[in-house]
Amino acid sequence: MLKRIGFKLIIAVGITAIITIGVYSYFNIRSLRESLLGEVERHATQLSETVKNSTRYDMLLNRREHIHIIINDIGADPGIDEVRVLNKEGEIIYSSREESIGHMVDKRAESCYACHAADRPLEKLSIVERTRIFRIHPDSSRVMGVINPIYTERSCWDAACHAHPQGQTVLGVLDVTISLAEVDRLIQKSAFEVGIFAVSGVLTLSLIIGFFVNRWVNTPVNALLSATKQVGAGNLNYMIPDLGVDDLGMLAKSFNTMTQRLSEARLQLFQSDKMASLGRLAAGVAHEINNPLTGVLSYSTHLLKRAERDPEAQEDLQVIVRETLRSREIVKNLLDFARQSIPKKNPAAINSVVERAVGVVENQLMIRKITLVRNFSRELPTVVIDANQIQQVFINMLVNAADAIDEEGGTITISTSSQKLSPLGMRHIKSASCPNGHSLMFNQFKIAGFPSVRVKAKCDSAEGFIMLDPVYGKNRHHFDLTVEPRKELHMTCPECNTSLVRANDTCPECGALTYAFDVPATGIFVGCSRYGCKWQKWDIVDSEGEKEYVEISIADTGSGITQDDLPRIFEPFFTTKGQRGTGLGLSVIWGIVDNHDGTVSVESEVSKGSVFRVRLPVQHDRRLRLEMP
Repeated sequence: MLKRIGFKLIIAVGITAIITIGVYSYFNIRSLRESLLGEVERHATQLSETVKNSTRYDMLLNRREHIHIIINDIGADPGIDEVRVLNKEGEIIYSSREESIGHMVDKRAESCYACHAADRPLEKLSIVERTRIFRIHPDSSRVMGVINPIYTERSCWDAACHAHPQGQTVLGVLDVTISLAEVDRLIQKSAFEVGIFAVSGVLTLSLIIGFFVNRWVNTPVNALLSATKQVGAGNLNYMIPDLGVDDLGMLAKSFNTMTQRLSEARLQLFQSDKMASLGRLAAGVAHEINNPLTGVLSYSTHLLKRAERDPEAQEDLQVIVRETLRSREIVKNLLDFARQSIPKKNPAAINSVVERAVGVVENQLMIRKITLVRNFSRELPTVVIDANQIQQVFINMLVNAADAIDEEGGTITISTSSQKLSPLGMRHIKSASCPNGHSLMFNQFKIAGFPSVRVKAKCDSAEGFIMLDPVYGKNRHHFDLTVEPRKELHMTCPECNTSLVRANDTCPECGALTYAFDVPATGIFVGCSRYGCKWQKWDIVDSEGEKEYVEISIADTGSGITQDDLPRIFEPFFTTKGQRGTGLGLSVIWGIVDNHDGTVSVESEVSKGSVFRVRLPVQHDRRLRLEMP
């Protein structure tokens, strides 16, 4: 509990609220106290001036009874503690308390030191210095006293009845003291109310903050924590529920994407291990399997001929022959996939290679009521290929096309032609490295069947990975981070964090900085770092200009391939045929064509059919004519 980030946030905000509200409450109470005391002081000063003005005439005429009456009447007010007049010697000559008259005051007492601080009465005293607050006894309530000096006047030294010399400035002091008991009670009450408000405010604020911290922080963090534990335990299929569009929500989405990629990578790694194991298995036991399969096929075929008069036995033998043939085809596909040998290239006429492939499967096509249409170009450039491997490619493609056509039959159209194509959209990156030599190729994520080029990217506060499309000019990049349009990305090597951005090179189209990496033996690949800009440059490839290709297309009128399955059809062991397929045929095709520096593409529409196109580069100008029958 104490280690949770939500609890720490609540404590931090609570302490901040306590300090803030506490400081506010302190200054609020202080302001209230000063305001009340200021009001009492103003009232006492006005009262003092009123008493002084009311008794001035009676003092000049020395009418003591009238002065006593005025002072007693004013001193009878409940809020006034005492009203008294002291002469220059400190003797109390008038007071609202009869028992105080005639007594001498202690000039060093708290109530008198302001005027007698220098051992003599001050002739002038500021308004602030006239006021003092003190306690008569330690356990009594506070009292505010306001002293008002009584100055001599001309009539005091001119009249025959007075004995005040002209040089005596201060004749006495009018002292009014007011009890602060009620004021102190109000201050204490206000302090208590403010304290209650502060505590209530802190508790309310803490509860509200706790609610939102639990909703916006604790719940997402706990979900992320649970997810990390699940992933740590090996459950890569665990998905975090939608947490919204804030930072933690985006983190959860990125986490889900990461686990999905890890799951795919683990599956691909498993498949790679499986393929390697199958390759070793196929290479080790192929002959042992083929030999008994050949024996079974021979004897079952012989028995099938002898069982013409036994329909029941003939049906069983047909099953044996069919399944034996299927087993032998599986072994052959495994061998083909495991072999992936370096092609032995020689000049060849592509039409002849296609015709040989057609000759292998033509009878099978006729049995299945499939019409084969040839659209061969009579004059094609010579291509340098391994004729046997390329023949195997076309056989596999024809078999796949036949399998896609239902029992009612259909059409397969084979076309050959020559084309001159720009490297844009044709050439692809097979290897890439950062300035320090670390490989950027990422086999775990493929784009259009090719391993992608993975780089680390940062945009503002967002960080993640970008899987760059390896096909020159295609720009089908995959982003594992959220990027706003037209933002520039800072790209680095995922392994050593070396920057791939070139500080002094800008895109000629948008002016943003460019990124670059090395393509061994094929120069430097350069692209724009601005999101959305599609500019790329590959100097060595561009300098080659348009290249001539021989294109072979095989179109069928079969069931077609769904858009969801299209990106995966070249993956090993992926098949749309169910138990009838191994998922290795198209992988073998891809590997063979790629080893010939060619490309394979597919277009398909469900219920209308598919078109597979193989493009092989032309390396010689010598042309051959195919003699058509």
